[in-house]
Amino acid sequence: MRYAQTMNQTQKQAPFRYLDTLTIAFVVILLVSHLVGPKICRFGPLLVSGAQLLFPVTYICGDVFTEVYGYAASRRAIWLGFFGMGLLAVMGEVAVLLPPSPGWHNQQAFVTVFGLVPRFAIASLVAYWAGEFTNSYTMAKMKLWTGGRHLWTRTVSSTVTGQLVDTMVVILIAFWGVETPRHLLVMMGSAYGFKVVYEVVATPLTYLVVGWLKRAEGTDAFDEGTNFSPFAFHS
Repeated sequence: MRYAQTMNQTQKQAPFRYLDTLTIAFVVILLVSHLVGPKICRFGPLLVSGAQLLFPVTYICGDVFTEVYGYAASRRAIWLGFFGMGLLAVMGEVAVLLPPSPGWHNQQAFVTVFGLVPRFAIASLVAYWAGEFTNSYTMAKMKLWTGGRHLWTRTVSSTVTGQLVDTMVVILIAFWGVETPRHLLVMMGSAYGFKVVYEVVATPLTYLVVGWLKRAEGTDAFDEGTNFSPFAFHS
């Protein structure tokens, strides 16, 4: 079986046209999802945060990065997103703590959006990091196992593993000792089910985006010999 070149090998021939744009979009979506997170939305009997409506898109982006450009591109995007989230959390907290002007009466609303309980901030960062890397690792490995066939098996399986890690980590760190074990399981099940269904419904769109990018970029990365360590900034 003839495998396409890895990301770094292809980049030596010509720079990718859309990789930087997609990476920026990924980071922006990630940051916006956290800003809209405090809003709780009601859909019939379901209560979901604004973040749950947008955050799963970052996993779809992770699938696209890994499938088209390779694990190294996904790793780069994940770290950029991680540092962006960290900066947003730190600067948001600094802005909350600064004394407001006497004529400015929106402090409480500002606190609602930007104020972070340290435990929840840590939970969000750790869960994002662990979940995204699990997602990309599963995607890259399954592409090798399937020889690049059956994209849907990779997008769904990577979401099943990545979102499981993300959901368990964020809820356990944020709510352990605060909620009962039964309530924790209900929270995990509801959030996890929503995210997986979201990915399955979005699979046709993922197919379209991946197919178009492979044609436009002229690449289809297979991660043979890739160093899958999250801390290695080279293939």
